[in-house]
Amino acid sequence: MDVSSKAGSYISTTQRSAQCDSHGAYDSTAILLGTKVMHWSACPHCVRQANMASRARAAQQAVEERQRRLETRLNQAGIPLRFRTKDFASFVADTDDKEKALSVAMEFAHNFSRHRHIGTTMVFSGMPGTGKSHLATAIARHVMGSHTILYTSAMDAVRMIRDTWRRDAPQSETQILQMLAEIDLLILDEVGMQYGSEAEQISLFDIIDKRYRDVMPTMLITNQNRHGLRQFLGDRSFDRLRENSVWQSFNWTSQRGQIMHLSI
Repeated sequence: MDVSSKAGSYISTTQRSAQCDSHGAYDSTAILLGTKVMHWSACPHCVRQANMASRARAAQQAVEERQRRLETRLNQAGIPLRFRTKDFASFVADTDDKEKALSVAMEFAHNFSRHRHIGTTMVFSGMPGTGKSHLATAIARHVMGSHTILYTSAMDAVRMIRDTWRRDAPQSETQILQMLAEIDLLILDEVGMQYGSEAEQISLFDIIDKRYRDVMPTMLITNQNRHGLRQFLGDRSFDRLRENSVWQSFNWTSQRGQIMHLSI
C-alpha cells in the first residue's frame, strides 16, 4: 500500500513469513522505498519482551538514582554496616514464635507494593538481641531493589529536624519532613531509647503524622511494649500507628546472649 510518493518513488509495505527461534512463525513486515527494502520487522514477541525488559531496567535505574539522591541529601541513609549481610535465609527460626516473626516479615517484604499502597505500619517489639534489626534489614534489602528506603535511628531522624533550626542550615524543617515523607519505606530503629522529651515527641509525631497523612508505610523497631511505646511517643503518635498496623512481638531471650554463652 502506498503511503507517500515523491519524484517517482514511493513508500510502501509488504509482508513475508518469518521464523523466530524462540516463538516460531510470524508475519514480518517490510518498509519499501520504491523497490528497495528498508527494514524487515522482528518477531513481535521478542520485541515486546525487549521493551518490557528495557522498561524494567529504566524503572530500576530510576529507583537507584532516587536512592543515591536520598543518601546524598540526607547523608544518613542506609542499612547499618553490622546488619548488611542479614537476610531471611540467615534468620534462625527455631521456635514457633520465631517462625511467625519470619513469616510476618517475609509477607511484608514480598507484598510490599500492596503495603505501600495502603500505608501499613509495622512494629517490631522486643528485647535487644532478638532479631528485630535482622528481619528489618532483610525487609529493607528485599524492598530496595524497586523502592527507596531509609533505615535510621529515631534519634538520628530527630537530629535531622533539629539541624534545620540552625541559622546556616542548608535545608528547612519543611524540606526534611517532605523528604522523609516521600521515602517508600522509612525504618526507625531504637524507638523509645531517647529521653522522651516533649521536643522529641513533637519531632517524631511530625514525621509519623506526615507519613500517615500521605499513606506511606513506616516500620518502627523498639524495645518497648505497647504501654511503654505509647508513653514515649504520646497518644497522638501512637493512635496514628494503631491504624492499619501490624505489631510483631519478639518475646524470646536474646540470641546474642545465647551465642556468647556458647562461646565461653
